[in-house]
This record gives sequence, structure tokens and C-alpha cells, in this order.
Amino acid sequence: MIENRPFLNILTHLVMILGIAMIAFPIWITFVAASHDPIRMTQVPLPLLPGDQFFINMKNTLFGRGLSGTEIAPVWLMMLNSLVMALSIAIGKIVISLLSAFAIVYFRFPFRMGFFWLIFITLMLPVEVRILPTFQVVADLGLLNSYAGLSLPLIASATATFMFRQVFLTIPDEMLESARIDGAGPMRFFWDILIPLSRTNIAALFVILFIYGWNQYLWPLLITTDTSMTTIVMSIKQMLESAEQSPEWNIIMMTALLAMLPPILVVVFMQKLFVKGLTETEK
Repeated sequence: MIENRPFLNILTHLVMILGIAMIAFPIWITFVAASHDPIRMTQVPLPLLPGDQFFINMKNTLFGRGLSGTEIAPVWLMMLNSLVMALSIAIGKIVISLLSAFAIVYFRFPFRMGFFWLIFITLMLPVEVRILPTFQVVADLGLLNSYAGLSLPLIASATATFMFRQVFLTIPDEMLESARIDGAGPMRFFWDILIPLSRTNIAALFVILFIYGWNQYLWPLLITTDTSMTTIVMSIKQMLESAEQSPEWNIIMMTALLAMLPPILVVVFMQKLFVKGLTETEK
């Protein structure tokens, strides 16, 4: 029996509303700043209500040259670079992790578990630790200022391999035996049985990895010197540093707002599969 306590209900709702307000207030300020002209954003007090310049600022930000007097690329190009990088990382990690987990679970070869633990140990080595040798390899291969250089070094994922291994271990052995009796080969079993059963897990992992790739800052900063390869997350910091006079906050905040949009859309449209992939325990 659940007791009805009005005071506790009111208190919990107030705490929840306060938490939402603390999270949403900076986003609201970003939206408001993106809807005013640059002069208004330098006046005190700062506005708390939207202005009438939102779509003008959006057009100037997306198709302009960034800030006046700078060499920053158009924001639409930076968003395209980030999108290609995020999709390449997410899809590449999922494909490689699926294949490696499939090999570890369903194939018997010498030192199988040893290889798995070697993959798992790489979780202890973040990008920052191995960034110098990785940069040297990418530079020697001539991949600087390229989509391949942005994506390939970040594609391997021990976390995704471990996750898919655990998913495959929950699949009954009878399915494998049935596939063998029907004459299905390893790749047919992988494609027709394992992939459909892992659909929700793939979707959940895609959301996480897309956001991970989209929010990359340090690695793109190191390997891109051409402004045409700049990513959207890098550009916000560069806009603050390269403004010759006072920062054009309307353009900077509009860029930040546009940078938040693709991850939000991915989460919204894949929300159901994302939740199922994180909570589903039975096949």
C-alpha cells in the first residue's frame, strides 16, 4: 500500500522543477541570445525574453563566414564535418564490435579469451594517454585534415565489444544448432539471427556513440589545420578567441544552439529503442 503524503509530493515536485530549471536555464539564455542583435547583447541588463532576430541570425550563422574579420568556415560546413565524423565513429564502432564479439563468442581459436581481455584492458587507456603516438601514426599515413583522420583512430571500442559479447552469450545455443541443421553458414547466422536480436542494443549504442563522436574536441583540434575541416564543437572556442573586438554573442550562441540540435534529434527519434536497449535483459 502506498501512503498519500501531500507534503512529500509537493516537496518532490518542487525539487524536480528546481532541477529542471537549473538545467534548462543556460539553454534558455542561449536561445534568447541567439534571437537578439549583437548590440543588445552588450547592454545591461541582459535580455531574458526572445528577440526578433532569430531567423536572421540563423541565416547569417549557417551560410555566412562565421564572425566578421575571422577565417572561420561557414557553420553549415562545420556541422557537416561533425556529422560525418559522428556517423563514421558510431557506425564503425558498431560494425567492428559486432564482428569481434561474434568471433570471440562463436569461434574457438587459441588464446581466444586472452585476446578478449587484451581488448578489454584498452578501457584503461583513454584517448588522452595514447594521443601522441596516435597523432604520429595519422600524420605518417597522410590523414591529417581528412575525414579518415578524424574518424579511424576513434573507431575501435572495447566497451561496445564487451556489450555485444554479453548480448550474444544470452542467446540460446539451440538457435546456433538450428541454424547449422538448416545449412546456414556463420555469416548467415550472424546476419539473419544475431543482428535482429541485437537491434535494440545496436540502437542504444548508436545514440551513445553518435553523441560521443559529435562532442569530440581534443582530437579534431590536433589533426585539423585547414578551416574547411573544422568541427562545430571546435568552432565555438575558436569564435571566442578570434573575435577581434567584443564577441558577437548572437552568432556564437546561435552556433552553440545549432551544435546541440543533432544530438537532441537523435535521442528524440531513437528514444524508445534506446531505452529498450539499456533495459532489455531477455531475448
